[in-house]
Amino acid sequence: MRTSNGPGVDSIEHSVNPTNDARHASNFSSTITSAEADILYLIDTQGSRELARSLRMIHDMALYHSDIPFDEPQKSALYDLKLLWEGLEKIGEKV
Repeated sequence: MRTSNGPGVDSIEHSVNPTNDARHASNFSSTITSAEADILYLIDTQGSRELARSLRMIHDMALYHSDIPFDEPQKSALYDLKLLWEGLEKIGEKV
C-alpha cells in the first residue's frame, strides 16, 4: 500500500518495532496469564472472522474515508490493525 508521500504502511520502515515481529511467537511459555486467556476466550466467543472483519472495517474507514492526515504514529497504528486482522483471519481458517 503506497501513500501520496512515499512508501506505504506495509513497508518495514513504517513498522513501530521492525525487529519485534511475530517470528519469535513460537518461543513462548506454555502458561498464559488470565488476561491472555480472556482475550482468547473473547476471540473464541465473538468469532475470529467477525473480529477480523471489524478491524479491517475500522482500518479502511480511517485510511480511505477520512481527510485526516497521517503521521508515522497513525500509520504504524493502522499497520498494527492490519497485523491483528490478518492473524485473526488465519485463526478463522483453522476453525
